[in-house]
Amino acid sequence: MSTTIYHNPACGTSRNTLAMICNAGIEPQVIEYLSAPPTRAELQDMICRAGLSVRQAIREKGTPYAELGLDNLDLTDDQLLDAMLAHPVLINRPFVVTELGVRLCRPSELVLEILPSPQQGAFSKEDGEVVIDSAGQRVSQ
Repeated sequence: MSTTIYHNPACGTSRNTLAMICNAGIEPQVIEYLSAPPTRAELQDMICRAGLSVRQAIREKGTPYAELGLDNLDLTDDQLLDAMLAHPVLINRPFVVTELGVRLCRPSELVLEILPSPQQGAFSKEDGEVVIDSAGQRVSQ
């Protein structure tokens, strides 16, 4: 059973997601996608399995999204994928892949839907928000 996270260590959401994976006792394969982006086939597969459109998987904030004219709704999925592969910062993060599914973990708690192991103890996000209580149970929002 493997778990893979397409991770950006500079992103708080990505760090929180990785920490929840580890809190379940899982040692994931961590792929820093900015330096080791997925292949076109891998990216298409993750987007499809996560139930997203290609456009939903694009990150706008802090990227060359506007400069590249990616807000043009006439662009095809292939054109958007080309841009994402040429500029990996356009790939929204973090994507997590487990045997239970694929999620774009925004918010980070979405990872809980696909982890094969339960949380092993309390977990709070970097901002102090409590997500998991001391019994390893999800705290209701």
